[in-house]
Amino acid sequence: MTTTFPSSVPALAETAEQMTCEGRGILAADESIKTMSARLKAEGIPANEITRRDYRELLLTANRLSDSVSGIILADETFGQHLNDGRTFPEAAHDLGILPGIKVDTGTTPLPGLGGALITEGLDGLGARLASYAERGAAFAKWRAVFDVQTITAYSARANGHALARYASLCQQHGIVPIVEPEVLCNGVHDLATSAHATRLALAGLFEELDQASVDLNGIVLKPNFVTPGLGAPPAAASTVAAATFEVLGDTVPRAVPGIAFLSGGHPTSDACTFLADLNATTKRPWQVTFSFGRALVSDALRTWGGDAANVAAAQEALVANCRQAAKAIS
Repeated sequence: MTTTFPSSVPALAETAEQMTCEGRGILAADESIKTMSARLKAEGIPANEITRRDYRELLLTANRLSDSVSGIILADETFGQHLNDGRTFPEAAHDLGILPGIKVDTGTTPLPGLGGALITEGLDGLGARLASYAERGAAFAKWRAVFDVQTITAYSARANGHALARYASLCQQHGIVPIVEPEVLCNGVHDLATSAHATRLALAGLFEELDQASVDLNGIVLKPNFVTPGLGAPPAAASTVAAATFEVLGDTVPRAVPGIAFLSGGHPTSDACTFLADLNATTKRPWQVTFSFGRALVSDALRTWGGDAANVAAAQEALVANCRQAAKAIS
């Protein structure tokens, strides 16, 4: 059953604020079955439904995770699974003081005739899926658009922005806060200016489409990349990254957006946290800033666990330590 748009606005704004304030961030644990299985195998762990569930339970139930994490993004498989104590993942998350979220896009496919530019899919049947997720306790959702600096154009930015806007509108109709994620990949040897140009295109296209779709910006969370040189290029100082990122955001992101939760994008945990700390120190910013990291927070835990129940406590300690480091950057 859907929630009518006018009555959902205050609750959406409250949830969006809860996701991005009070010195906490969002844990991304929403890898697809294929990606999660590959990561398990890389650590010598058999990849199956049970090991994927055990790993996600390890993450969610880490002691005092909610001190630094406000929400956790789950994949569809995990969202429907049960912990060892019989609770569903959304039920357990709510009990632990963490908002449960759900990744709803179905991946990318090439945009015809655009030299490798991608479009994210998953709109077919999305309304019915969101109704089911809302009924089972989802507080927010996530949709990721992917851009490469070599192939992004104004058209590919608008095409992906249009899909993000349709998704966001559907989320809000069902009382779910949409995380909108236009990620400019940091793979490559491009310089800072190239990253800034691509990020500006992606964000401008997104907010034009959100406006056209009458999405309430008070009830969304933006999940962008930092503006950095490519991982194969000489690095920039954290202060330079923060300044470039703030300049692009200031030119493209309306003040009505309550919070921005940055993705780590493959950067080491320490680097991503330093970028975030320098950006957080920018006093003129009109939005809350926080983290929505995946690999930067969980890689140490996965490696420490190794599929062995005897290592669960140590793996959870590694996870919580990384989450605290990220939370410290916004405190």
